[in-house]
Formats: sequence, structure tokens, C-alpha cells
Amino acid sequence: MYVVTGGARVGRITWEAGRVSTQASVAIRKPQTGARLRDSYLESISVLTLGIIGVRGSSLVIGPVELLRFGRPTVTRNSVDWPILRGLLAGAPGGHWRIHSTAGHVEAILKGYLPRLPRPIYMVSHLHVHQLFTRLYLLRLRGREPAPGTVADQPDRVHAATIDAAFCLMLAGLTGRRRWRITLLIAAAYHAVCWSTSGKTLGGLVMRQRVVAVDGSRLTPTQSMLRFALLPLSWFARRPVQDEIAQTTVIVN
Repeated sequence: MYVVTGGARVGRITWEAGRVSTQASVAIRKPQTGARLRDSYLESISVLTLGIIGVRGSSLVIGPVELLRFGRPTVTRNSVDWPILRGLLAGAPGGHWRIHSTAGHVEAILKGYLPRLPRPIYMVSHLHVHQLFTRLYLLRLRGREPAPGTVADQPDRVHAATIDAAFCLMLAGLTGRRRWRITLLIAAAYHAVCWSTSGKTLGGLVMRQRVVAVDGSRLTPTQSMLRFALLPLSWFARRPVQDEIAQTTVIVN
């Protein structure tokens, strides 16, 4: 069945004869052509993985390793469909990766894919990565406009982050240890839980702001963890890389 955050369908998983099928969709105002869906997906692979995964011909690769190889895509007026041929992640040829635009939505469908990993391992590893990337791609395609609310000012965001940092340090102190590993673990769990439930941390409550996806939906747990992991990169880059990659924004509550 679908998992729903806000108005967005972020995941549907079914299994048949060892092959997995998933669906995800996002509301979008402007209809997309099949060619646009094809090009935007291929472009997003490198952008959303920070260049870790690339496209070589019809294959997804990490360096010399071919993760997946697709066949020639079938492009129609409002959809693109790639057959899955082989690759390190595929247990056997077969299955399709399809993206199509309908009235008010874009939907991404993986159908009949046989993973190489055993099902229990796949369910807690590769599947989560696939669902996260699919969601980020769909949100990126949707774009940041129109914004889901009034965007919070940067000074207020800094104040909220300062409150959260102090709170996490206090929690770490209550454990009797202030080693950086304990503090980091507490901070990661605290932010992931807050962002994926209400969108509000303690700092957000005080400053009257919350974190949402660019379409206004609630963050998924993996999306929250990705956003937290990108915070140090944002400090070095001096821009909100965590929002750019995780497809999130901070709005006034």
C-alpha cells in the first residue's frame, strides 16, 4: 500500500515471484513530456548523488562498476520507459523503470525488478536508497515554486539551529559522556525523528518554523537523515546544500 506524507505518495511496494515493484508520485502543476522526463532523470542522477553515481551510455555506474544497464528507452508524449537488462544490482534481466506524467501528477514505477541481494537484505538497504532517490527526483522535478508556505528568514533559521545544538549538547551531558560520537548520535536521532514527524525541532517550536519537503509534504525518515548528514557540507559551502539535495525547505509555521 501507499505511504502518504502530506499529499504525496512516497512509496508502494509489491512482490511477485521474487521480483519487486514500487510506485511513487508527486503532485505537479505543469505536465511533463516524455523527453523532459527522460532528460531530467538522467541529469538528476549525478546531481542528487553528488557525482558518486554517473551515467555511461545506458548504464548507471560508480567508477568502473556497472550498477544497472538499461535498454533503449521508449519515449512517448508523456512518459519514458527503460527495460532493465543487467548490472551488479540486478539478479537477472527483466523489469522496467517507467516515469509518466498524468493530470496533476508525475509517477515513477519500477515493475518486475529482480534484485541480486536476498530479499531481507534488499529490504533494509537497496530498497531504501531507491525510494529515497526516486522521491528526491520527483520533488526536484516538481521544483520549489510555488513554495509550500512563507520561507523562514536565514537569521531565524540560525537561531533555531543554535537552540537545537545547545539542546543536543545538554542531552549528551545527561548521559554522563560528551564524546563526539555520543553527541552526534543523539543529534542525528533527534533531528531525524523531529523532521519526519512534525517537522519541528525545539528550535523550530521556539522560532515558529518547520522543515517540509518542497511540495509541503512531511519528510521521510531517510530524507531526514540525508538532510542531517549534509549539514556540515552546508556550513563549508555557506549555502543550504542540505535543502538543495534533500529537496526540503523551512517555512514559517
